[in-house]
Amino acid sequence: MEQNSSTHPLLPPTTEDQRFAWLRLLRSRRVGISTFYRLMGDHGSAAAALQHLPEIARAAGVPNYELCPEAVIHAEFKAAKGAGAVLICRGDAAYPLALCDLDDAPPMLWAIGNTDILSQPQIALVGARNASSLGGRMARSLATALGEAGYVITSGLARGVDTAAHIAALKTGTIAVLGGGVDILYPAENAKLADDIVEQGGARISEQPMGLQPQARHFPARNRIISGLARAVIVVEAAAKSGSLITARTALDQGRDVMAVPGHPFDARASGCNMLLRDGARLVRNAEDVIEALAPLAPQSAPELPLEPARDDRPLAEIAKLHQKILDRLGPSPLGEDQLIRDLGATSRVVSPALTDLELEGRINRQPGGLISRTA
Repeated sequence: MEQNSSTHPLLPPTTEDQRFAWLRLLRSRRVGISTFYRLMGDHGSAAAALQHLPEIARAAGVPNYELCPEAVIHAEFKAAKGAGAVLICRGDAAYPLALCDLDDAPPMLWAIGNTDILSQPQIALVGARNASSLGGRMARSLATALGEAGYVITSGLARGVDTAAHIAALKTGTIAVLGGGVDILYPAENAKLADDIVEQGGARISEQPMGLQPQARHFPARNRIISGLARAVIVVEAAAKSGSLITARTALDQGRDVMAVPGHPFDARASGCNMLLRDGARLVRNAEDVIEALAPLAPQSAPELPLEPARDDRPLAEIAKLHQKILDRLGPSPLGEDQLIRDLGATSRVVSPALTDLELEGRINRQPGGLISRTA
C-alpha cells in the first residue's frame, strides 16, 4: 500500500471527539508510541489514522485487525471522571515541557492533582525499596532542601527511598509517576501518601490505562518518565541490579544528569550507587552538591507548536517486519541489547524505538544489565 509522507504537524486535540480518537488510536493493538506518532504524521488526525489502520495492518501481514472497541475508551473516560483524573495530550498547555524532547514521549498522560506543577523544574529522587535508616534520612534531607530551593521532587511512590522523598517534599511540591493506572494506588500502604500528594498541591500521573494493575514489565516504561521529567536523577541507595539503575541508564540516554549518594562497600544497597560513581556519576553529599551542579533556575518558556517528536520515517510495514525480527531473535532466556543490535545488523537508533514499542505492548521484558527477553 502506498504510504503518505509524514508531513502533518502534530497539533493537540481541541475537542472531546478528538481526544477520544487519540486515546482509541493509542490503545489499539500493536500501536506503540512511535507507531502512534507515525500514523498521526501520515494521516493528520487520529480519526483518519483509525480509518486507515486496518488496511495498514493487513499490508503489514496482520489479517482481521480490529481497532480498540469504542466501549473500552468510553469506560476509561468514565473511570477517569470518577477518579478526578484529566487527560493531558502532547501539545496541551499542561503537558510537561521536559518530556517534549524525548523520542518516546508519551502522547497522553492521565493526571490527578495540580497539573501546573508538571512543568516546574524537577529533580528525581529514586532508590531502594528496602532502604536503610541512613538512606531514608538522606532522601528526606535532600528532598526537603531541594524543595526549599525551588525544585519539585519527582519519584515513583514505591516503598523506601521514594516514600521518604515524597513525604519530605509534600509542602514544597512532589509528583508521583505510577506504573499502573493513575487511580491504582500501589503499594496499598502508600494510599494515604498518594492522597496527601494531591491534597497538598502535587500530582499523580501515568501513561497507563485507568484501572490497570501494575506489573513488573510496566516499571521500566514508568522509569523513563521519571527521568524524562527531571533535570537530574539522584540515586540514594540501589543494588547492583535494580530498577533505580535502569532509571539512571535511561536518564543518561535522555541527556539528564545522573548523581549518586556513596555508600559503604560492604552494603549491598550501596553497590549500585558506587558503580554509578565509578562510571562518572556526580557524587552527592548534600543538596548543595546538587544545586551547584545544575544551572541556576530560570523561567521556562513554552515551546512553539507543533511539538513533534523524532519519528521513524520508514513505512509501517517495514517497522512491523523489524518488530517480528526482534521477536524471532528473542526467547525466554535474556539476551543483551547490544548483542541483539549486532545480530540484527542495525543501529541502536533504529532498534531502540522498536524495543520501546514492544515493551509497552507487553511483548518483551527488559531486565537489569541491559538484558531483554520475550514474554511468554
